[in-house]
Amino acid sequence: MTRYGFHASHEQISPSDLLRDVQHAERAGFDMAMCSDHYSPWSARQGHSGYTWAWLGAALATTSLTMGCVSAPGQRYHPAVAAQKIATLSQMFEGRFWVALGSGEASNEHITGDGWPRKELRDQRLDECVEVIRRLLSGEEVSHDGLVTVDRARIWDLPQQQPKLIAPVVSVESAARVAAWADGLITIVQPEEQLRRVVEAYREAGGRGELSLQVHLSWAEREQEAEDIAFDQWRSNVIGAPVAWDTETAEAFDAIGEQVTREAVRGAVQVSADLSEHRERLAHLASLGFDDLYLHHVGQEQEAYLDAFGEQVLPQLTSSDASRA
Repeated sequence: MTRYGFHASHEQISPSDLLRDVQHAERAGFDMAMCSDHYSPWSARQGHSGYTWAWLGAALATTSLTMGCVSAPGQRYHPAVAAQKIATLSQMFEGRFWVALGSGEASNEHITGDGWPRKELRDQRLDECVEVIRRLLSGEEVSHDGLVTVDRARIWDLPQQQPKLIAPVVSVESAARVAAWADGLITIVQPEEQLRRVVEAYREAGGRGELSLQVHLSWAEREQEAEDIAFDQWRSNVIGAPVAWDTETAEAFDAIGEQVTREAVRGAVQVSADLSEHRERLAHLASLGFDDLYLHHVGQEQEAYLDAFGEQVLPQLTSSDASRA
């Protein structure tokens, strides 16, 4: 059966409000949650960017949900420090925390003042970081000299069960590359043929574990309001690679976003005031073979969305999954 999770967007919502939202999501019937790990929002209109790792401790302590985050070791986070954070949450909340390790984006990493490496160097740095983190989580003392340097690091408090290190990918090439180390894959909604190619590349390269899909959507009681929400909050995100990787500030994203049309936003965000239409689209995505779908309502106000989906979307989706099983 496909499971349905709540995406907690730190770029859009303050940490205190987002904590209440994830608690609400559990009451509404979501099975799990995931979150972003940003230093900067994608847009000044979004206007938030709390510290994910402090929030995760509070969210895990005040819900029973399994949670994860997408994070980038190597520049803003030294891999030994990242491993310590992962281990601590996993030790306190055994079996309930995972992390998706990516190569990062300049908008979050430029704050260190270090140069932003070329993509192939970022990928190489990520591979080194994953190796360091996995060795530390297995209890080794680790020294490493490469694109990252580690000197005799050891994690003293370890979980009994190693947390999953998931790979966040968009391209076919990345899916094949990360299969060597990933415990699972998470991607975003793309044209169906592209999604199939990403999954096939991962599996054919030996990729193991569960497949997860993040779905950006916008719902309101009126269609125009749903579209207005998506256009206001998400048009700065409808920008592909390499621009999305290399742009450094929210203000620069906003300038680029001024060229984005409403039609383009609708191509990236599932926009509808019709809950049955959302159900049908989500059921179709689940039928493609994804184990987990994480739903991200791109509006800043989550309460009405959580109530509506909890009452009229999730129950039907889970019942239809059960009938197919």
